[in-house]
Amino acid sequence: MSEQSKISRRMSQSAIVQAIASYGPVSRASVAKLTGLSKQTVSEIVGNLETDGWVRTVGETEGHVGRRAVIYEISPGAATVASVDLGATKVRVAFCDLMGRVLAERVEPTERSGGLNVIEQVGRLVQATERDAKEPCGDLKIAVVGVPGVYDPKTGAVLMAPNIVGIDQFDLAAAVQRRLGIEIFVENDVNLAALGEHWLGNRREDDNFVFISVGTGIGAGVVVGGKLIRGTTGAAGEIGFLPFGADPFEAESHKVGALERVTATSAIVSNYFELSGRKSDVPGVFDAANAGDAAAQETLDRVARQIARAAAAIAAVVDPSLIVVGGSIGARTELLERIVRFSSQCYPGKITIERSKLGTHAALAGGVSIALSHLHVSIFAEGQKGAEILIPPPAIEDFKAGAS
Repeated sequence: MSEQSKISRRMSQSAIVQAIASYGPVSRASVAKLTGLSKQTVSEIVGNLETDGWVRTVGETEGHVGRRAVIYEISPGAATVASVDLGATKVRVAFCDLMGRVLAERVEPTERSGGLNVIEQVGRLVQATERDAKEPCGDLKIAVVGVPGVYDPKTGAVLMAPNIVGIDQFDLAAAVQRRLGIEIFVENDVNLAALGEHWLGNRREDDNFVFISVGTGIGAGVVVGGKLIRGTTGAAGEIGFLPFGADPFEAESHKVGALERVTATSAIVSNYFELSGRKSDVPGVFDAANAGDAAAQETLDRVARQIARAAAAIAAVVDPSLIVVGGSIGARTELLERIVRFSSQCYPGKITIERSKLGTHAALAGGVSIALSHLHVSIFAEGQKGAEILIPPPAIEDFKAGAS
């Protein structure tokens, strides 16, 4: 077979798999109509995919002149992927089939010693989650790891990640790959959350929106025209380093970020102590605010004002149709309502701000979407340059139910 023929076949196979994934269960005749390929080509490729276990028959439907047509869908358990949300305080792992259905999920506190011990933890958790699956499924092929920092593709180190010690000292993807023996992709966790919201949140393909995550730290994922913006070095969206809130010229601001110092977990804890003289964790501050504690309410006001300033700065530069706020702290209604109110006071234009639809599942969902895209392209397009196969998302509630 000539090289041109091989390319043509890969393109045809990609189109057929896309049609089956998007419209299945579907007949071969319908696939031919959807793709514009001949029935003979579709029959041959679908037959090979069925023989190899990638598609399966799921019944018959009435065809032309009373004939019954066999209908096909992607075989969900033919292979599996893993999505890892490596956070400063927790590690979450979702183990999913070819159609994005969560088969098992685990979560545990992040190894505080950091470094290569975190790699060992990720490897152990992925393997344990794979064993948790309660139904037969194919081999694990790809894992996507979301990290709270900027992944440097040249060195593999994760930069600007002060909340996990030592992950800037080695090639993280290579280390996880050695531990698991599968293909590994690394992406900023907030970028993954933005992609997860775009994939599962029913956003339009041409959406311009920004996802702001507030938790142990603060960051943003920027989607323009439906595409994630990473920037020259991958640092697009590192809004924790916006030069306001705290003094950006202080050494601590170079390590953590001036804005992050006044918006995330430590800011809430320290503000409340300053105003009340009492120590409390973040959930305790929210509980106190809801109970009418003036110091707790002022603490949330202070943090919300700074996040509102960040939202205004983003609106002035990006002009998004929507800002989505999530993360363990950002998704709290008490904070979101304040952010919305203060944003309207510090920016003359309208900023539409909504709560994340996925909550703590956002980054996991984004990781699954990337893993499935890479897997489908590597298998069905055989790595063809520029190939793209989009997997329709499962329903949000189905995904969240499987990952909880």
